[in-house]
Amino acid sequence: MKKQTIRFSKKDSKRFFITLNKRVNDHFKKLNTSKTGNWELYLKTLIMFLLFVTPYFLILFTDFGSWIKIGLCFIMGVGMAGVGMNVMHDGNHGSFSKKKWINKLMGSSIYILAGNVHNWKVQHNMLHHTYTNIHGHDEDLEAGRIIRFSKHSKWSAYHRFQHIYSVFLYGLLTINWSITTDIKQTRKYLKKKLTYRKKLQPIRQWLILILTKLIYFVIWIVFPIVFLELEWWKILLGFFVMHYTAGLILSLVFQLAHIIEDAQMPLPDKDTGTMKNTWAIHQLFTTVNFATSNNFINWFTGGLNHQIEHHIFPHISHIHYTDIAKIVKNTTKEFNLPYTEYKNIQSALFSHFKYLKEMGLQPIGLKV
Repeated sequence: MKKQTIRFSKKDSKRFFITLNKRVNDHFKKLNTSKTGNWELYLKTLIMFLLFVTPYFLILFTDFGSWIKIGLCFIMGVGMAGVGMNVMHDGNHGSFSKKKWINKLMGSSIYILAGNVHNWKVQHNMLHHTYTNIHGHDEDLEAGRIIRFSKHSKWSAYHRFQHIYSVFLYGLLTINWSITTDIKQTRKYLKKKLTYRKKLQPIRQWLILILTKLIYFVIWIVFPIVFLELEWWKILLGFFVMHYTAGLILSLVFQLAHIIEDAQMPLPDKDTGTMKNTWAIHQLFTTVNFATSNNFINWFTGGLNHQIEHHIFPHISHIHYTDIAKIVKNTTKEFNLPYTEYKNIQSALFSHFKYLKEMGLQPIGLKV
């Protein structure tokens, strides 16, 4: 069955986005500063890469005990998530720097995180940011059949327990990237001719995917086992700990912004395929912020806890989200539009798992 073409309403009689966009632009003009990254981002980039890479060399070239090395793998996982949220994310949105080649370089850091630039840009920039929380179009709502994120998804009996088992599966996110997800996405996107490039180049995409995966596994698994003669099972265990840590952090940060009680999941009109709201207003109904007063969360998550600001202004670096959040919040209040925030990460986590539990309940009228 062919997917319905989605269109957003063009009716914004109060001119919300035009007003908001002008105010944000005026903010940067007044400060005479760029919307992209600055020294704070560059320093953070160095810290995140050191957090990610330093433990790797300590594991390979020191005589630390096994438990200490497991701890170092955990630190690598934290650094891996940090690089993904702070460096790769801004790079692939074109907000890290004014220079395209620097954005491309920073965006390419996804390859050392086991991902693929093309697939990520299609799934995240094109599908998720355009069709946020729209069932059948936003792939972030898809978790195979094992987790039910939306009331529009098919229900199965085992979903009753998803609020319990989901957190254990979240840690597998980047491991799936490295093994299966990119292959499935490449095949799927090529078949549907989805690409962010001007010209679709299937052979080039497959070659990049295969070569980067080979290099990735050589660096993280083959080299330590073959050349340094380290025990294979210890390397695989460390690899798993690193990925599980990163996957759990990334998954939870992603879920708290959209898979939560106050984030709506609207559907388009059945006949016309038109959404009720304009694209910008749609983002306000489908996205929430959390722990925005927590300086560490702001710093470590790359501003992804300021998800509302990020979704409306994805080409502005996260370094500026705290400042422009005041403008966005005041403007939404002025136009009587939602601006949903959870004060801390605990309340957001509670809401997320409560929502999962609700989605796991058997729909009324459904016979098993």
